[in-house]
Amino acid sequence: MSVLLNVKDYEDPAVKICPNGTEGEIVELGGLLICLPKRPPKKEIFGYKEPNAMQVWRRIPMPKELSRIRSMDEWSEMPREFREKFRPYVEEEFRRRREGFWFYNNGKPTYITGTHYMYLQWSKIDVGNADFRESNRLFFIFWEACKSDKRCYGMSYLKNRRSGFSFMASGETVNMATISTDSRFGILSKSGADAKKMFTDKVVPISSNYPFFFKPIQDGMDRPKTELAYRIPASRLTRRKLNEGETEEELEGLDTTIDWKNTGDNSYDGEKLKLLVHDESGKWERPDNILNNWRVTKTCLRLGSKIVGKCMMGSTSNALEKGGNNFNFSPS
Repeated sequence: MSVLLNVKDYEDPAVKICPNGTEGEIVELGGLLICLPKRPPKKEIFGYKEPNAMQVWRRIPMPKELSRIRSMDEWSEMPREFREKFRPYVEEEFRRRREGFWFYNNGKPTYITGTHYMYLQWSKIDVGNADFRESNRLFFIFWEACKSDKRCYGMSYLKNRRSGFSFMASGETVNMATISTDSRFGILSKSGADAKKMFTDKVVPISSNYPFFFKPIQDGMDRPKTELAYRIPASRLTRRKLNEGETEEELEGLDTTIDWKNTGDNSYDGEKLKLLVHDESGKWERPDNILNNWRVTKTCLRLGSKIVGKCMMGSTSNALEKGGNNFNFSPS
């Protein structure tokens, strides 16, 4: 893993990743010092009562009563007593999404970021739910540091096959998009067909399987092919005139989209992106060139000198003469 830098001089103390500003253990990943959040009291760490051999990551099932609810509209129609009963559960899930999650792993207090928690707990992949892997935990900690550092464009990750990068990147795309307003998220791969497949087979299913309390209002088809739009459908705005019980607050949309582009040196040229996922970036073959494309797309992540978006770039590498050489660069 390496950092996509904005400046050449990168001398600095550890990057803090706690959203509440706490400071805990400092770890080094890919040459970057990262300050983890402060460890909470023992009794607040999941699994503290269990024997060491039983302390592992476990996905926590949603209460059955909530699993039947498909949308915030259905939630708002439930009796007040029902909503008050389960409100603490929903609020705790939002807290874990923001702050991360601590659990005991064979006697060791272990921290995962909020993005990693969303991936393990709520993201459906090709095998169902993802397994906990220590390598993925380090990946997400490194990524959180890249997001937190205002000088950084993102990360470049030379990976092994079947490491899960495409699913992790898809999970992060949906995670960020469903809490971002007026934003655009883009996907590129070694070909347009590959970018489309990542969108339709990974991003869309992850979004569709989020629990109702994490799902924004969505426009268009349930299984779109080109764009996933978190905005208010025009038909719903029309019906609002006939529904006096619907409030302005219920009609708020994010106005955020996720889409993909065909592979090319100028893909996304001139557009502003909150997140760009560069999948299989070490496999671009002539006439396409990942180095030329990066010179273009990194401008989509900044306004003037201020970085306003991030890039998650990852790939196995082709032979040098088949795209690998262009991926072997210092992306400053």
